[in-house]
Order: sequence, then C-alpha cells, then structure tokens
Amino acid sequence: MSARPRISFGMIVLNGEPFTRYTLRALYPYAHEIIVVEGAAPGAAKIASADGHSLDGTLASLRAFKAQEDPEDKLIIVTRDGFWSEKDEMSQAYAERATGDFLWQVDVDEFYQPRDMEQICALLIEQPDITAVSFESVFFWAAPEYRVDSWYLRRGESEFHRLFKWGAGYRYVTHRPPTVLDARGQDLRQLRWIRANDLLARGIHLYHYALLLPKQVREKCEYYSRAEWARRQLALEWADEAYFALRRPYHAHNVYEYPGCLYRFRGAHPPQVVQMWRDLSDSQSPYDLRPRDDIEALLNSRRYQLGRALVMAANWPALWLRRTRIRFMRLLTRLLPRPLKDALKRL
Repeated sequence: MSARPRISFGMIVLNGEPFTRYTLRALYPYAHEIIVVEGAAPGAAKIASADGHSLDGTLASLRAFKAQEDPEDKLIIVTRDGFWSEKDEMSQAYAERATGDFLWQVDVDEFYQPRDMEQICALLIEQPDITAVSFESVFFWAAPEYRVDSWYLRRGESEFHRLFKWGAGYRYVTHRPPTVLDARGQDLRQLRWIRANDLLARGIHLYHYALLLPKQVREKCEYYSRAEWARRQLALEWADEAYFALRRPYHAHNVYEYPGCLYRFRGAHPPQVVQMWRDLSDSQSPYDLRPRDDIEALLNSRRYQLGRALVMAANWPALWLRRTRIRFMRLLTRLLPRPLKDALKRL
C-alpha cells in the first residue's frame, strides 16, 4: 500500500444516528485517528438530553464501534455531561487532541467516494505545502436519487472548508466558517488553498446527505429555529410545507429565503451510503423514510421542469440587481450632506 498522509479526522455530533457507524467505516482506512466530540450546544437543548447528550443512541453507537470495529485503536471519543458553550468549543476539543499532519473536518452525514479520498491523500503527499482544501457539496434530499440546488448554494455556500494542514502551534478558531490559523497566526485559506472548483474539475466533491431522512430534517429545523446565528425562525414551518408536504417546490432548500429546486441525481454513491440505504430500506429498520410518489410526480412534470429552469436562471440577474442596489446606496450615502446622513442613521 502506498504511503498516506497522517490525517486526523475531526467530527462533532449530536443525534448522529443512523449515520454514525457508516461514516466511521468510510473514514477508517484513511485515518491516522478519528476524534469524535459528542454532545450539544445550548441552542440544541430541545433535541438533547438534560445533561447535553444525544437522544438517539449515538454515544452507544460510538462506543460499540470502538469495542467491535476499531482494531487499530483509531477512534477517540470525547464527551462530557453538560452543554458545550458552542460548536466552536466542540471543534476546538477535537483539534486540540489531533496529532496528525492534517486535520479533516467531517459531519456525520458527509461522505466521499473512496477513489476521491485516495486522490486527496496522493495530492497531500505530492504537494506537502498545501494548507487548506475545500470541497463542492452536493446536497441530497429525501433519498439518494434526489438532490437540491438553490440560489444560496450557487452564491458560494456550497463550498465547504474541510481539510487543513496541522502542526504545533496551529489553532482552530471558528466553526462558522471553519478557520484554522498556523503558528504565526495566518489563516490557512490565505496561503496554499485548494479551492472547491479545482477539485470539481477532477470530478471530486463532497456527498452531503443533510436532508435525507425525516428524523434529520425535524431535528435540524428544531435547532435552526432556535439558533440565534441561523436566523431561521420559520424552519419548522419550512419542514412541514416544503419537505414533508412539497407545497413549496421552488423553495426546497432549508435556507428557505432563497429559491431552491429538486433534481434527479444520476451518479453513483459512496459504498457505505449504498449499504446504509439498503439497511434503512429493510422492513425491519426503525427509521422512517419519506414517501417518494409526490417527488416523482413533481420531477416528471414538464411544468416543474420549465419553472425550475426559469427560477434557477434568475439567480444571476437577481444577484446583479442586489449588488447594483448596494453599490448605488453606498454611492448615494457618500454624496449626501452630513446632516442628512446623521438623520438617516437615526431612522
């Protein structure tokens, strides 16, 4: 086997079932170590236990994997009773324990094709001066056969910052967006940064199953509706109207302020996702799957196909108008006399 870089995978997780074991299995061959921080921040109190843990058996799944599927002792579980101050602190908890040469952040519902991970490992060996790597994220919706795209994603939000060089004196400073500073205090994305489009040109992207299961959607929307940073107080209403009832087919992405539409996904999925979906589709699975008849009817509709094309094509004109309006207001503000500027500020 060819040499691989020493990669510390870092994950924060709350209610990660049923993904947990499949995600760990997918990462294991490429890992120097996998550090998982389990628990909740205060914004997630409604979907956590009173002492800040998962409600769905995630911690038990982590411990079972450690006992049964970790022959090389790669998995490190970090958990505690009580709530973490925020996701920054949780991410810093795995970063502080990382001993690899690279830190690769992973959410429990994120996967990669094995061939793509092999390519990334080879790239890190061939170009050791790389300091950061970002990936284009493809979002799946209700089943692996469907994906969602939106104005929000097309305006740069589909680029996920996930992999960073790591070493003595390096610091993980923020979770939103993921930001790592080197020992000199320099942002690694200001140095040797491999952008998502560079990898997309090679056919490499992140497979994000963030809206796959009803369980996930309910929990995410409960969290987003209460998280101050998200500003999505209507997230639960979006879930009922757009995800479960499909009454808002042009606002299918959960950042619902922006138009978003559904598409078929024609490609292959990572092997562990294929296995997970097979297990979830078994009649004995305890997890509900979203019915797909209405999705099929929608995607087969010529009216929706035309409407989708028009809606998504309007993104760039809308963005241009927004930027033009902002530039105009800035120019107007500079030209106004100071007394009028002061009066406007008081409005």
